[in-house]
Amino acid sequence: MTGISLGAAFLMANSSIGPGFLTQTSFYTEQLLTSFGFVILISILLDFGAQINIWRAITLSGMRAQEIANQLLPGLGHLLSFAVVLGGFAFNIGNIAGCGLALNLLTGISFAKGAMLSGIIAILIFWIDEIGKMLDRLTKVLGIVKISLTLLIVYAANPPILEAVHHSFVPEQISLLAIVTIVGGTVGGYITFSGAHRLVDAGMVGPEHIPFVTKSASRGILISSFMRFILFLAVVGVVAQGVHLDKNNPAATVFESAGGRWGLFIFGIVLWSAAISSVIGASYTSYSFIKKLDIPYLHHERYAISGFILISTCLFIWIGKPKELLLFAGLINGFILPFALAIMLIASRKIPVLKQYKYPLWIEAAGWLVVLLMGSMSVYALIDTLTK
Repeated sequence: MTGISLGAAFLMANSSIGPGFLTQTSFYTEQLLTSFGFVILISILLDFGAQINIWRAITLSGMRAQEIANQLLPGLGHLLSFAVVLGGFAFNIGNIAGCGLALNLLTGISFAKGAMLSGIIAILIFWIDEIGKMLDRLTKVLGIVKISLTLLIVYAANPPILEAVHHSFVPEQISLLAIVTIVGGTVGGYITFSGAHRLVDAGMVGPEHIPFVTKSASRGILISSFMRFILFLAVVGVVAQGVHLDKNNPAATVFESAGGRWGLFIFGIVLWSAAISSVIGASYTSYSFIKKLDIPYLHHERYAISGFILISTCLFIWIGKPKELLLFAGLINGFILPFALAIMLIASRKIPVLKQYKYPLWIEAAGWLVVLLMGSMSVYALIDTLTK
């Protein structure tokens, strides 16, 4: 049971630690310097408010998010599924692009060939073993690889750790946009459901499993937050030396500046690990939202997931630069978190199987705070996009 709990935590964490994770953290750290530590601290609290509420509702009921939504209002679950799958599909194209870039750095092969090879590897991973056990094992290994290699770069960058810790609690500057972006990148879209749906598939449902669910969700948040914090330290160390990050690939600049040629090689490994784990997480979670639909092809899990990855790979090769799709996906995922979280919070008061379990008031309040903050910022982003 502990293995499943930890596997679900790593699945959620690895889903959030993708190419966008590396870019966002590097970009905002260069802007806010050591005060970015405060953004990480606030994002942990908001992440906790979102994840605990969603994971508890899903595992208490034994139903996936879309099933809960349909019980609350017929058809609502189908709308949620459409949004999650569309956002996950678009982001998967970006994850495949990250795989292609990583293999280009590591081996010199073209982006397209790197993407094709990575797509084939991702598909084979789902065919090698029983999917649940594979996810639990692989996500742990990839998570440990990313964290261990990034710690080497932190050591080489020699960041001002005491100053970073101090400004994490007493910041010199605060960016609300950075907080919302980081929260959305950590638990937005399909990410917040990945670990919870894995627990449902493993049969960890009902009130008796709540302590394990809470522990698993907390572990997932801490794993992704720890990775973000050590990456933040590496960026601070490099920027403090007067290095300006490349706007197109800021994270690569950090690794190369700290470790030279070997640093760039390490970045290639970290990027590929981050991208392939996000491909796996996005594919598995997106499928979990459509597996119950009455469509014969979708009843075959491995075929459906393989098709999802194959189409994502082909579209990246065809489009080449998935920037527009990623922006579109980011806009969708910005709405998914407050939308889905609000559904779970309302369901906890309306659906009988959830009403019988009393949520601690502070957890519910934290959930509504995330809904308010993320919802308002998503509306602002939509208006800003439409008026440009």
